[in-house]
Amino acid sequence: MPLRPLFDLHTHTVASGHAYGTLQENLKEAAAKGLLALGTSDHSPGMPGGTDKTFFENYRILPRELYGVRLLRGMEANITDYDGSIDGGAVMGEMDYVIASLHSHCIRAGSVEENTRAVIGAMRNPCVKIIGHPDDGRYPLDLDRVVDAAKELGVALEINNSSLRPSCRRLRGPELVRELARKAAAKGAYAVLGSDAHIWCDVGNFTEGLAVLREVDFPEAQLLNLSEEGLAYLLRKRGQ
Repeated sequence: MPLRPLFDLHTHTVASGHAYGTLQENLKEAAAKGLLALGTSDHSPGMPGGTDKTFFENYRILPRELYGVRLLRGMEANITDYDGSIDGGAVMGEMDYVIASLHSHCIRAGSVEENTRAVIGAMRNPCVKIIGHPDDGRYPLDLDRVVDAAKELGVALEINNSSLRPSCRRLRGPELVRELARKAAAKGAYAVLGSDAHIWCDVGNFTEGLAVLREVDFPEAQLLNLSEEGLAYLLRKRGQ
C-alpha cells in the first residue's frame, strides 16, 4: 500500500518575502491534495525581506479550519549562533509548533563541531518541534550526534522534499537526506516530511522524499506524517 502523508507543516507564503503563494492558495492546494492539515510556517524576523513579530502575533485571527483543512500556526525560526539561539522571540510560545533551521542569510557556516552544537542547542529550546533541512552540505553536521539528540529530546528531523530537487541551492542534498534517513531509521528517531513549499503548487508535494524513504526502507512507525497521532505528537508541548 502506498504511503499517504496526512499533513504538511513546512510551507511559506508571500509574507516570507521570497515565496510566491498566498495562504488561501496554499490551503486550496492542500485541500485539492486531500491533506488533513496544513501548517503555515513563514520565516521568523531574522530572515531578510520577511516578517516581523506582529505578523505572528496576529495569527490569532486565522480560522482553525478552511476548505476542510485544519490550519496550524507555525514558524520557521533561524538558528543564529553556535549555541543554538533562535530568533523567533517570545511569540514562539504562541505557535502550534516551531521549525528551527540553519540559513545562510542568518548564520555563517562553521565547523562540523560548531554546526552540530548549533543544531543540538536549538533542539533544547522547548518551542522547537522540528529541525528543518539538516541536510545542507554548506553546514556539515555530525549526523550521528544530531540523530541521537533528536531521539533523546523528542524532536523530529525533517526529510525536506525541496532538498532533493535540482533547483535547490543546498549542497549534497540528495546524498545527505539519504544518510539522515538511514541513521534516523537505525536509531529509532522520528522524521517528518516537509515540502518547504515556496509556491502553492508545491504544498503537499513529497514525491522525492517518499521515494528516498522507500529506498532506505524507513519504518512507517517513525514517520510522523502518516497518522493523526503523529500530528498530535508534533503539536503537544514538550515534556507532556
